[in-house]
Amino acid sequence: MDFNHYRRLDATALAAEVAAGRVRPEALLDLALARLAAVQPQLRPVCRLMEAQARAQLARGAGRGALAGVPFLIKDVAQDYAGVPTGWGSRAYAHLPPPREHAHVVRRLLDAGLLIFGKTSAPELGLKGVTDPLACGRSSNPWDPRRTPGGSSGGSAAAVAAGVVPMAAANDGGGSIRIPAACCGLVGLKPSRGLVSQGPGSGEAWFGACSEGVISRSVRDTALALDVLGGPEPGDAVALPAPATPFVAQMRAPLRRLRIAWCADSPIAEPVHDEARLAVERSVALLRGLGHVVEPAAPDIDGRALATSYLHIYFGQVPAALSQVVAQGGREADFEPLTRLLATLGRATSAERLTQELLRWNDYAQALAALHARYDVYLTPTLASPPVLHGTGDPPPLQMAAFNALRASGLLSLLKRAGLVDGIVQRMAADNLRHVPFTQLANLTGTPAISLPLHWTADGLPLGVQFHAAPGQDGLLLQLAAELEAAQPWFDRVPP
Repeated sequence: MDFNHYRRLDATALAAEVAAGRVRPEALLDLALARLAAVQPQLRPVCRLMEAQARAQLARGAGRGALAGVPFLIKDVAQDYAGVPTGWGSRAYAHLPPPREHAHVVRRLLDAGLLIFGKTSAPELGLKGVTDPLACGRSSNPWDPRRTPGGSSGGSAAAVAAGVVPMAAANDGGGSIRIPAACCGLVGLKPSRGLVSQGPGSGEAWFGACSEGVISRSVRDTALALDVLGGPEPGDAVALPAPATPFVAQMRAPLRRLRIAWCADSPIAEPVHDEARLAVERSVALLRGLGHVVEPAAPDIDGRALATSYLHIYFGQVPAALSQVVAQGGREADFEPLTRLLATLGRATSAERLTQELLRWNDYAQALAALHARYDVYLTPTLASPPVLHGTGDPPPLQMAAFNALRASGLLSLLKRAGLVDGIVQRMAADNLRHVPFTQLANLTGTPAISLPLHWTADGLPLGVQFHAAPGQDGLLLQLAAELEAAQPWFDRVPP
């Protein structure tokens, strides 16, 4: 098998080739490693090579799992591999001891027979919708290396789009599966809260906003991965049972006519690029052509209030993460300046304010449930613009210099307590979410959402659209995704 043949097959097909004896897992691993070597200098999708671990796995045998022998990458955030450091996109984790056990998702991926040979890059602590860690350099988009592949699972998306692997692991706390999938012309499903375990290292990461999953090129690969990953583990506080009918079978079942709501307006009242609107409008036409009822409608939610609630995830999580690193012998000074700024703001945010924002999550869930009482699916853009150029949205140097001076002097905390920083923080939030305002709703409500590559811009850039469903309706999203994939195939559309 040569690279062109390798790239024409998804993970499901590659596993079938291995099972039939038509290709050896060693040959697939060699192809993946050669492709990574070719694209790594320009795209930097991988931050840690694990070839030795993959070779050792091969020496023990490929196994009989559903994906046995298929090369694979995991994300360097939360997805612990025993004995291998988890870097979290940060220099501050460099000297911390490696985890002693696999994360449940990693163990299940290994049990399925996937050959894990590296970890993909992510922004520090997974905090951004771009992938630009100082620890190992920014990742670039295979469709245009001047642009971001999205974040925080940007390394995973870049690796899949560039043909290194057909599918890679990812996770999503505010769009981190769907944003890079939309940027790179891929499929990205954020599963329902509690469907995939985050243990044993985490219970409900980011107060339950995070989900584990994959980024892939085909709907059936995403469905098969969810069959591998889904289902409870001991100690899970919130757990959905694995479905009685596997997701791969649900995906293949005939789809009834759906009622679908759609909206292309930014929930934070920022501009939406014409191409993002066009992506939704063309999807509406496609859905109507397939016989679905599609109407303009949206949940009754104050999008700016939701953005504020989402921002307080950072305020609660970042200082806690920094403190954990310091307790294990790391240095706070090794974190990036923006991360330290967020930590300072978090330490100045009261428990009362954080709790108030967390309580509002239920309001958003109830409003979205009211929409789903009338509509099966809710359609929006995934992104408010095509993939942005590197550096777009970075805080201006003068602003960062002023914040750093205030932080170093201790005045920032005092100003925060006095309520004088709130306006600046809200401006920062708007700047950060301007291009990605549509994805946080699913995280705060625990609902499943999928980004599908149904649109390319006039400049040839991918721009995904997003579908939400009610909690636990992951199978319905996969059914719809499979129907759309058959009606408007995207698998053979790859970067130049």
